Amino acid sequence: MFAMKLIFFLLLYIGGKDRRSGLILTIPLCSDQTNMDELSVTLDYLLSIPSEKCKARGFTVIVDGRKSQWNIVKTVVLMLQNVIPAEVSLVCVVKPDEFWDKKVTHFCFWKEKDRLGFEVILVSANKLARYIEPCQLTDEFGGSLMYDHIDWLNKRLVFEKFTKESTSLLDELALINGNEKGNQTDKERSIDYNFLPSFDPETVLQTGHELLSELQQRRFNGSEGGVSWSPMDDELLAQPQVMKLLDSLREQYTRYQEVCRQRSKRTQLEEIQQKVMQVVNWLEGPGTEQLRTQWGIGDSIRASQALQQKHEEIESQHSEWFAVYVELNQQIAALLNAGDEEDLVELKSLQQQLSDVCYRQASQLEFRQTLLQSAHEFHSIAQDLSQQLDGLLGMLCADVAPADGAAIQQTLKHLEEKLKSVDVALQGLQEKGQVLLDQLSNQTSWACGKEVNAENKENVDHIQGVMEDMQLRKQRCEDMVDVRRLKMLQMVQLFKCEEDAAQAVEWLNELLDALLKTHIRLGDDAQESKVLLEKHRKFVDVAQSTYDYGRQLLQATVVLCQSLRCTTRSSGDTLPRLNRVWKQFTVTSEERVHRLEMALTFHTAAEKILKECPEQTEESVDLEVYEDVETVGRSLLDRLTVPVIFPDGSEQFFGSPGDMASSAEHIRDRMKLVDMKKQQQQQQEAAEQRG
Repeated sequence: MFAMKLIFFLLLYIGGKDRRSGLILTIPLCSDQTNMDELSVTLDYLLSIPSEKCKARGFTVIVDGRKSQWNIVKTVVLMLQNVIPAEVSLVCVVKPDEFWDKKVTHFCFWKEKDRLGFEVILVSANKLARYIEPCQLTDEFGGSLMYDHIDWLNKRLVFEKFTKESTSLLDELALINGNEKGNQTDKERSIDYNFLPSFDPETVLQTGHELLSELQQRRFNGSEGGVSWSPMDDELLAQPQVMKLLDSLREQYTRYQEVCRQRSKRTQLEEIQQKVMQVVNWLEGPGTEQLRTQWGIGDSIRASQALQQKHEEIESQHSEWFAVYVELNQQIAALLNAGDEEDLVELKSLQQQLSDVCYRQASQLEFRQTLLQSAHEFHSIAQDLSQQLDGLLGMLCADVAPADGAAIQQTLKHLEEKLKSVDVALQGLQEKGQVLLDQLSNQTSWACGKEVNAENKENVDHIQGVMEDMQLRKQRCEDMVDVRRLKMLQMVQLFKCEEDAAQAVEWLNELLDALLKTHIRLGDDAQESKVLLEKHRKFVDVAQSTYDYGRQLLQATVVLCQSLRCTTRSSGDTLPRLNRVWKQFTVTSEERVHRLEMALTFHTAAEKILKECPEQTEESVDLEVYEDVETVGRSLLDRLTVPVIFPDGSEQFFGSPGDMASSAEHIRDRMKLVDMKKQQQQQQEAAEQRG
């Protein structure tokens, strides 16, 4: 800034007015060497401040040479002739007291008035009031003019700075606003002036308002001490200049703010367009290509898990772009709410395009995720079913060596449960496989309308192949289960036959024991003996049926062992035990029959001799009959004392000795009665012979 030159001449100033209302220019000189070039430039600057009207009234120049040398004063006066001869009307050279008297005679300024163009007078400071009113002189010349040159200099610097910045700012704002208007009329034209102003408009406006406020305050309030002070003409001229600059600056700044708003909106819109296209291009380009290359569903759980992990990585990359989509959607919504009609159509179009692409891509990701989840579940069920079939097959291939029928029943139940579990798993596999096939049939291309039948055929073939393989394996296991079931049922029957055969042996033992211990009575008469004999035959029939049942069971056991190829298994000692018991029972039964038949014969013969109400008959009983009864009776008594001898040589008595004694006693009583009857008959016959 040129005003900075004034720093070297802090006391060089324009202040006060002469009696012609001309401005007073004070040039203080010092003893130091004065740079005339800088002084000339400073004078040019100071003289450019007043208006032309003020300049027309002329200047009164006070050259203060009290602290300077005569040759410098002389040079300054002569310089005024070159700088402002037309504007200067009077030059007052303030001389030092009694110092220049001799030298002045060498050069008289009054003689040079015509050549200089202005009047020059030498005057002491105390006599300066003759030419200029004291109220227009500062205190250094004995006047009363209140003037602070440093304050004026600071304000001038501020004014110069504000003027330069505001003028430059106005030019820049006008250029920006003008180019912005041209760009709005020609939207296809590139914006070459999209730059920021060199100065902050707010700061420049604040500086101008502060400067204007200071100038207005100095105009209306006056200086301190109560003495009236009138501002210099340059300050009065500065006020309208500052006001005009402020008005122009406010107008251009208001337009600039609108330009910035439009530029910001346009920049924001362009950024949104750019980001939208970035999102759309990525989703329709690399994003779609990633999904396009992912068609497989895997052939195992591990493969499907690897595909799911890869899909999660793809989803993670998409999530970043979806986050950008959400942010862009919010920005577009905010711009739509702002209500700028000129951008509504474009914004809605961008929003619709972005939403369509993002939703389409999200749907594809979700469909792929669902497909992979279904494939993982399908392979999981297939693996579980395969393990169940392997376990069932291993169970069917293992040798069956159960300990008893209960163990076989438990094994058979476990086998049926496993088969049922396999059937349920296969049904679940078929249902999940059908769901997966339906999803694959609904799958369409995600780019360029290309059908994916070729890619899906491999997946479909794999799914159908797995289900068919599992169905065949299950069918083979079912066939083997049927065979195993039949074999195990035969084994159950084998165990049952062996158990029932052993039971038959036990029953025969019980019948034999009952025959020996409870079948003792021989009857008290013929009728009772006959009844006992009939009961015994029925008893023998039961035993025969038991024996036959046991034999049949043992024969069935042999047949089942042959069917089951149980060469190491046989009936054991059941058949020998059955035969042994049956032989013992047969011997005992025959002995029982013999005794009952002898008892029946004895009682029949005895009863024939002995009647309950015997009547005297003309015929007598033959003695042979009595002898037969006695013979049978004695034979029966002898038989009761003899044990039953089994085929193995062992012996067993019927009942207890007491039971046998009771039966023998009853026979003896009968034999006594028959003997008494015989004696009576003999006595009778003897009597008849004597008579």
